[in-house]
Amino acid sequence: MRKALRWLLSLVVLIGIGSAGTVSAAGAATAAEPRATDSKSTDSTATDIKDRLLAIPGMSLIEEKPYAGYRYFVLNYTQPVDHRHPSKGTFKQRLTVLHKDTARPTAFFTSGYGVSTNPSRSEPTRIIDGNQVSLEYRYFTPSRPEPADWSKLDIWQAASDQHRIFKALKPIYDKKWVATGGSKGGMTATYYERFYPRDMDGVVAYVAPNDVVNKEDSAYDEFFKTVGTKECRAKLEAVQREALVRREPLEKKYAAFAEAGGYTFKTVGNLDKAYEAVVLDMVWGFWQYQPESACADVPDAKSASDQVIFDYIDAVGGWSSYADQGLTPYTPYYYQAGTQLGSPDITQPWLGDLSRYGYQPPRNFVPRDIPMKFQSGAMKDVDRWVRHNSQRMLYVYGANDPWGAEPFRPAKGAKHDSYVFTAPGANHGANVAGLVPAEKAKATERIQAWAGVSTSASPKPLAPYDAKLDRKDERKQLTLRP
Repeated sequence: MRKALRWLLSLVVLIGIGSAGTVSAAGAATAAEPRATDSKSTDSTATDIKDRLLAIPGMSLIEEKPYAGYRYFVLNYTQPVDHRHPSKGTFKQRLTVLHKDTARPTAFFTSGYGVSTNPSRSEPTRIIDGNQVSLEYRYFTPSRPEPADWSKLDIWQAASDQHRIFKALKPIYDKKWVATGGSKGGMTATYYERFYPRDMDGVVAYVAPNDVVNKEDSAYDEFFKTVGTKECRAKLEAVQREALVRREPLEKKYAAFAEAGGYTFKTVGNLDKAYEAVVLDMVWGFWQYQPESACADVPDAKSASDQVIFDYIDAVGGWSSYADQGLTPYTPYYYQAGTQLGSPDITQPWLGDLSRYGYQPPRNFVPRDIPMKFQSGAMKDVDRWVRHNSQRMLYVYGANDPWGAEPFRPAKGAKHDSYVFTAPGANHGANVAGLVPAEKAKATERIQAWAGVSTSASPKPLAPYDAKLDRKDERKQLTLRP
């Protein structure tokens, strides 16, 4: 999961097996209720919410940031490095709490990467008008043990991190909880549900890839044969091909770019490998994050100057992506891609014999002193569980998003109460708001029902839009990562 992988968008928007229960008077509250003030919570006790959070063993405050209508805390929580052997060392894991009211439900968000320390709301948080707990994924700095035992970075250990935090916070936030996340965050929410199915009351996973058999990636090849228009596909492929035909002059520009920016290529091996990795990611990256209307901006490959092609690939893919400085923050992702998650490998036949390396494996993007061995059964286990045992899980995909070529397929039937919806024309930023009206209403209604809040004949988010809290994260990942 590389170029698509790299837009660490995680959609900053962007299940439980327990009974949904009945809606209590507190749970049925709507956005019209008074929100928490900046100084005190609206809890029935006189204890300040900060004091209650910091009374949790292992919880410590990094900072509190003011935000009207909420309390916002950046925290550390002490976690075992190995949940199977808690006595063998600990590390501090960063999380944030966007506190509204303990009488409201809570969304448990993770991007699957780092955590933003600025207040924001995921889409489900707005839909249920709730609190939000956001967790940094283990081994993303600064939430990394020192020294790092990389064998303890796996999906079960990460799910166990979430489980411990949920158990610690549940006595405070005792209403319903829904897990959510986009891209790798949607994968993370799925894995959490697989290993701890009694924690959450629902799961809302956005654009979550499901690479069940790592060596079988034909679904991605089929996607690229039909996405968009034939004319758009041809223009993109021509730019890619021309970039490899003009490798020599464009690599000179790349070398100057690297020298000016202080970029090095020790991990991937050399500048040539990094150059080709960025070029091969370009088509994937375009469809992952560009609207189809952006086809009009693709330069004519034959007439475009070297600089135009160089600049266009930088805008879509990012020349720093496979430099050491671009790879290092994402070492935990590439490690997981090469040990459990899998990584797509597309053929791109239009490049013919111009490619020297093909789609390079995650091993090439992780320092060689970190050992890696792929566990082929990890994703098969999760996929099997989702297909047969999942309950109250909602998946949202974008019709133009390459990562949706291999989606999760939850168990069918009324008793499972699970759904897969695809937003037409949407890319890796797909969300509930972009679904067709009937599916948008259904998704909104189910999320609110799982969270134990009131719904209506015309379901809509219970919290009004906030331009700062609800803006999408526009930071590009600039490499093939979900």
